[in-house]
Amino acid sequence: MGCDTGVKARKTQNTEETTTITKTEKENKRMNSTMVQQVMPEFQMDAYNAKTGHYAVVRSDDYKGKWTVVCFYPADFTFVCPTEIAAMNAKYDEFQAKGVEILAVSTDTKFSHKRFVETEPLLAGLKLTIGADTTTEVSRAFGVLIEEQGLALRGRFLFNPDGICVAQEVQAPSVGRNVHEFLRQIEAWQHATATGEVCPAGWRPGKKTLPVNTDVEKMTGRVGDYVTIEEIMS
Repeated sequence: MGCDTGVKARKTQNTEETTTITKTEKENKRMNSTMVQQVMPEFQMDAYNAKTGHYAVVRSDDYKGKWTVVCFYPADFTFVCPTEIAAMNAKYDEFQAKGVEILAVSTDTKFSHKRFVETEPLLAGLKLTIGADTTTEVSRAFGVLIEEQGLALRGRFLFNPDGICVAQEVQAPSVGRNVHEFLRQIEAWQHATATGEVCPAGWRPGKKTLPVNTDVEKMTGRVGDYVTIEEIMS
């Protein structure tokens, strides 16, 4: 199985097209390798809605105007993947309370997703919808496709209601992600979006923010007058 074993270097394409692009085009391509501050790619794909037990079709338009998480994983019937899906599901009600929609995605079929949910004990009571990116077009559009394997990296993307990606985390397959830290990031992004303030490292509700929307001149070069390292690390 290519998804829960050791880390291998991904192949890079060396086509005639890539060798003739200009320096500016190369810089733009390098900058665009991240989804952050880009608009959610348009997509449509089959899916399995575990909450209803029925197949469905999901579209990027379904998530317009909403805080949305698109969470890619390598494959059904593997090892780390069900632990991540189960962890996201365990916090499903918290995501919903924050107005956040979740879409999990792998390149497996909707039939595989259904069987996976029905047989894996960790996925009992799953409420998530799992997209079936069988063409690999969605994984490629988000920049997480392992071309030579036809599988996705562990890519997790947070989009604001304007459809702009504000956070992403992409990992090789062998290590799972932390849902608690991701919820913390969502709280911070929602607070920053609502107030115009910015959130220092490790910020949680109730901790100090940095009011750059009102005190930017006073704060420049003097952040330590507003928050201490002890407060940041507490």
